[in-house]
Parts: sequence; structure tokens; C-alpha cells
Amino acid sequence: MINVLFVCSQNRLRSPTAEQVFSHHPTIEVASAGTNNDAENPLTGELVRWADLIFVMERTHRIKIQRRFRSDLKAARIICLDIPDDYEFMDEELVRLLETKVTRFLPVG
Repeated sequence: MINVLFVCSQNRLRSPTAEQVFSHHPTIEVASAGTNNDAENPLTGELVRWADLIFVMERTHRIKIQRRFRSDLKAARIICLDIPDDYEFMDEELVRLLETKVTRFLPVG
């Protein structure tokens, strides 16, 4: 199993959608978090250490992770999806974008 972490700012719309979309994928364990201190599930060093693969929605999220959690990153790969904060939770277009952009990085299962 590969541990996959989805990250956005508030952990209210994009990353929880991604977590739900990929929660039944057979070869990965998923979690989501937000980079902001007031996020629903704030990003922690423990989550960063847990992750093998981290998907961020915007470049600013990657920068925050690299600065704040440098010592926790180990060998985790960070992939920026370039998905703006323009979608509601489980928005059909957001789900399509996530499936298109994320699936190619996941192990076949």
C-alpha cells in the first residue's frame, strides 16, 4: 500500500473531495489536510511523515510544506495538480479533474 496525502488550504473542498474520490482505490491509503492553521484537518508533521506521495492543489501549498515540514518530508514526492479554489465539495468538474490528473501517478490496482 502507498500512503497518499491530498493537501489544499482549508481542507474543506478540494482535498476532502480527492480523499473521497480515491478512498476505494485498491492500492493506496488516503488522507487529506489543509496548510492553513484554521483548516478542518490542519497539516501536521506526522501526516507528512506518513505520506509516500503528496498531492497539492496549488504551488503555494508545495512551498508551505517544503518550508514548514522540511525535516518531515523524507522521500515523499510532492506533485502539484494546479487546481484553483473554484469548486465546491464533490463538484463534478473537480472530480473529473482529479481523476484525470491523479490517476496516472497511482499504482495500477
